[in-house]
Amino acid sequence: MLQVVPTHWYSWDFRVTDESRRVAEIAMSWWREKGTLTVDGATYPVYREGAMSGAFVLEQHGGVLARAEKPSFFRRDLVIRHDGREFTLRPKSAFRRGFALVEGSRDVGSLELQNAFTRNAVADLPHDLPLPVRAFIVWLMLISWKRAQHS
Repeated sequence: MLQVVPTHWYSWDFRVTDESRRVAEIAMSWWREKGTLTVDGATYPVYREGAMSGAFVLEQHGGVLARAEKPSFFRRDLVIRHDGREFTLRPKSAFRRGFALVEGSRDVGSLELQNAFTRNAVADLPHDLPLPVRAFIVWLMLISWKRAQHS
């Protein structure tokens, strides 16, 4: 289980730990839906292809490692594609900020705030996904929460 903790109370940058071992850092841009993931010393750019629409992309060495797209303007779901697999990141409820990660018709993971008063979160994601892809899924969740807070 991944623990997601802001680096400072005022920051949208996060540390990701697994059993108290730091495994990733997420740096969010202030201006657009983009940032960088640092995993095992390697940096992975993450960004939205368009200014207000388009796919979210996780890059590795100039190529696409994973991408996420909204299948409908009217829903908050994101379809994530990586290495021939397809997942859906789906809000658990219209009133809560938790997400379920679904593959096919079965829940394979979840992302939740630890409580309503902090931005600390936990992410239970499939261990067979590479760590940069799991960090990308966490980044997508953080983007959604950041949007909600600023609206």
